[in-house]
Order: sequence, then structure tokens, then C-alpha cells
Amino acid sequence: MNLVPMAEILNKAHKENYAVGGFNINNMEFLQGIIWAAEEMDSPLILQTSEGAAKYIGMDYVIGMVDAATKNTHIPVALHLDHGGSFEFCMKCIRNGYSSVMFDGSHYQLEENIKLTKEVVKAAHAVGVSVEAELGKLGGTEDNVSVEAKDATFTDPEEAVRFVEETGVDALAIAIGTAHGVYSGDPELDFERLKTIKGKIDMPVVLHGASGVPEADVKKAVSLGINKVNVNTDFQQAFTGKIREIFVEDSGVYDPRKYCGPGREAIKDKVIEKITFLGSNGKA
Repeated sequence: MNLVPMAEILNKAHKENYAVGGFNINNMEFLQGIIWAAEEMDSPLILQTSEGAAKYIGMDYVIGMVDAATKNTHIPVALHLDHGGSFEFCMKCIRNGYSSVMFDGSHYQLEENIKLTKEVVKAAHAVGVSVEAELGKLGGTEDNVSVEAKDATFTDPEEAVRFVEETGVDALAIAIGTAHGVYSGDPELDFERLKTIKGKIDMPVVLHGASGVPEADVKKAVSLGINKVNVNTDFQQAFTGKIREIFVEDSGVYDPRKYCGPGREAIKDKVIEKITFLGSNGKA
């Protein structure tokens, strides 16, 4: 595969003040729509699989499809594990060719999160693989794991400084008011907290749960230092919405190419939209 470490992509974004999409793939059509859009926009790209998606697709299939998609591409692409829940699964992804992993220890107490993240960083950096970690806890649902809004906690700036210094992570996902999954109303982002954290750690910062966040708010977050923006639900909704539309128009359609193809185009259009307001177009 023609992959690069995620840190290579994000360090450039950090220096030049734009963001790169961390776009989740769930099947072949998602992968094709995402990479075709990034190539058209001349944008660097971070392809992501959650643990659930990697298990659903099959690790061998993930690697095979990404290899086919990237071997002739002109853009820098990282393959990233999103929300890795254990050291063991992170290592499995690294052994199979991922160029970046996220270890999500946000549900642990700070000391344990630091300890476990540090172990992943040590092993990953030894083979040139980037590591993202999370500090603070987002509400919502990710891979059928739900966190109630009352249990969500914003990232503490001073803890962020300590966490980064002690773990050596390449990128830090922070909690400033976004959530995974579908929002019931517009989220309220704590931009002052973001500004403070970015000023203290001076490194790539990640925004999870960006699907459904108003474009103006995402743009403001990027202007204040967000360098990676995760998107999954928006693409799922675009893909499924297009398929529903086709079945309403013609309930007799049965050839998957007749509805998955348009679904793929809907994803491509949505990716182009995201790349444009994240500011990564022309940055490959």
C-alpha cells in the first residue's frame, strides 16, 4: 500500500492552519466515493475504520481494498484505526498495515489513560506508526457504545498538557461539546476551551462527532486550531438517503449496482463539500 503516517499529514495541517478529514469507510462504495473525491480535490486523506467496521468488513478485505485504492494515487493517504479499544487490537491493525491508530482510553481515569496510551505509543512509534488519543469524553453513540450527555466531560486544558507530555501522542482528540451519532439539536461548542488547549499544547488537535455540526461552527473550530475532523454519520445518511430515494421512485429495483452506485456518488459529493470547508483542497 502507498500509505503515509498520519502525523505527516497532520503536522503540515497544524503548521498551515487547516484541517484534514478523518473519513470512515464501511464498505467498498464508501471507500471509492471518499478517495475519488479526495483525488479530485487534490486533498490529503485519512481513511478510517472503527473496530466494528474492521470486523464487519474483515481485516484482509480492508487492507486489500485500501491497497487497490491507494497504489496509484497521487495524494498522501493514511489508514487509521478509529477508537481502538485495546492495546491488542491496535497492534493487530499495525501488523496488518495501518499507518496510524487511535487508542481511546477516555473512559479511564487520567492516570490509567496515560499509562495505557503510553504503551501504545511506544510500540507504534517503534515501527513508524502514528497515534491519536482522546482526553475528555464525548456523548452519543459510537459502534453501539452509548455515553449519556450527563456523563460526557470536556477536556481539561492542564490535563491535556500533562497527557501530551507523558504519552508522546501525535494528535489529541478533545471534547468541547460535540457528540457521536445524530444530534437532537445543534451542539454548542466551547471555542474558548479549544483556543486555550491549542495554545498550551501546540500540536495537531482532533474534533470527533462532527457530523451534524453546522458548517460555520466547524470552520471556526478549524480557524482556532482543529486539524483533523472525523466524519462518519453524515456519509451514512447520504448513502442511505440516496438509496431510499431510489426505492421510492422505483420499488422494483433489485440490482445493487443501480442503488449502491448512486449512493457512492452521494458520498463523493458530501466528501467534496467537507474537504472544501475544512480547507485541505489543493494541499496534497
